[in-house]
Order: sequence, then structure tokens, then C-alpha cells
Amino acid sequence: MRVMSGKTVTATLLLLSSLLLGVLYCYQKYSLRYQQPSILIGRTDVVTITPWLAPVVWDGTFDPVLLDGLYRPRNISVAVTVFAVGKYIRFLEAFLQTAEQHFFVGFNVHVYIFTDQPNEVPRVHMAPGRQVTVRSVPSSRRWQEISARRMELIQTLIEELGNHMDYIFCLDVDSQFHGRWGTESLGELVGVIHPGYYRDRRTKFPYERRPGSRAYLAPEDGDFYYCGGGVRGPAAGGGIEAAWQEESHLNRYMWIHKPTKVLSPEYLWQDFKSREPEIRLVRFSGVTKNYAEIRPNT
Repeated sequence: MRVMSGKTVTATLLLLSSLLLGVLYCYQKYSLRYQQPSILIGRTDVVTITPWLAPVVWDGTFDPVLLDGLYRPRNISVAVTVFAVGKYIRFLEAFLQTAEQHFFVGFNVHVYIFTDQPNEVPRVHMAPGRQVTVRSVPSSRRWQEISARRMELIQTLIEELGNHMDYIFCLDVDSQFHGRWGTESLGELVGVIHPGYYRDRRTKFPYERRPGSRAYLAPEDGDFYYCGGGVRGPAAGGGIEAAWQEESHLNRYMWIHKPTKVLSPEYLWQDFKSREPEIRLVRFSGVTKNYAEIRPNT
């Protein structure tokens, strides 16, 4: 039987104490403290799950403390694309400032700004782990061309980023954040319900109804009407432009490839609309503007 010396015992105890403190620190750092969830109590005024079992995210359907606690140890990175072309550059500063206040606060965020006026991009203070990259794009006399080119540029960026980013969001620059937009919005394919049509039947949705377009949806097709913030559809073809450019292609894509998560209209409201009773919180909203003044060839 081997007897350890006093110095060895002391060193061993110090090592064990250090290991124990490390374990306790990790437990305290990553342990989750949140309210007990209920399987019986929840929102009853809105639908919170689609027929294909994708969650619909509304205020009151998730615990932000729990979700952030689950994602933070993974050190995720989020990319955002935003286009500030022509007169839309005027909306960029407010977009960036409010994003700093509400969009994935405390997480790594990389904002990719596509603009034809790189020298006009405002300097906005960003927290550690958050950065901006400016990419120059040519101007255009037709806003339809700008919108269509946006699809190609975003797809190129997605391929370029590869495994460098965990998630990518495609957002509109003429909008501002007013509330939390965070880990509750993450998913493999996420769609945002359009605030102008979520109370309507699909026969009233502005889907592309011309059979000659690759964005075509028949009157009996479609689920919801999604906002044209994310770009997932093919380019317009056959000599026919989709009625609302990428938004029409997006809606066809989302009908064929069901989104794994759906964000309620809280995530893209419109400033000119009065808030409906089910909209407890506006998180992101398009600003009121004169399209005839800011869009070329309108």
C-alpha cells in the first residue's frame, strides 16, 4: 500500500477542488432557469401549428429564456441580407440601429448590405460578435430587375458562405425592428405570414395566376401567403415576369416545399395597419412610404 506525502495530498485536493469548481461553474453557466411549461394552457385565439405539423410562432408560444439558453452554448452565427439600392438607402440606418436593439441580441450576427451607393452606408455601432459587410451592386432603372437580381445574389451568397454561417435571413431594408426577433425564429426553412392576407381565403391571395409563369399556382393551390423577404424560388422564366417578382416564386416554393417553421405576422407587420386583437406585439414592421417616389419606373 502506497502512502502519499502531505504535499501530494494537498496538491491532489487542490486539483480536485479546481475540477469541482469548474464543473459547478459550467453547470451554473449553462443550467436553464425557466417557468414550467403547460400542456393545457396556451393561446387559443390563433392557430399555433400547421396541418403539416410546423409550429406557428406567436407571442406567448415560446420561452425566450429557454430557447436562448439552448442555443447559446452552440455559438451559432446568423447572416442577414439586406438590399439598399437607389432611394432605399435612406432606410438603412434605422434598420441597422433597430436590429442592434432587437435582432438576435447576444448572438453572432453578420449583416450583408447590397447597395449601389457603398459610400452612403451609415456607420452604426455594433456589439462584439456583430459586423457588417458592404457589397456593391449596379443600379437599375426598373425595380423589377432589382428585385429579380436580388434572388440571384442571395443564392450566390448562400453558396459562398457554405458552412461559415448556421442560418441566413433575407430581410427588407424599408422595415424596422420594434421587438425581439431571436432564436424562436430558427429553422431549416422559415416562412413569414404576410400581414395583409392572413385573414383572407386563398382565392384572394395575389398568387401568380398566369399558367405561363413558373411561379403559377392554380386557384385551388396554396396554403398561406408568405412575405417576399426570403428568396427560395427559381428565377422568372418563359418571358413572363411573376406578378410580384420573388414573392410569387417564394409562395410557389413554400407550397411545394413546406416550411419547417412559420412566423406569424408579428414578424413583418406594416406601419400603416392598425393592430388586430391577435397581434399582441409587433416585432418587425415595414415603414410607411410612397412607392411612386422611391421606386424607379413605378
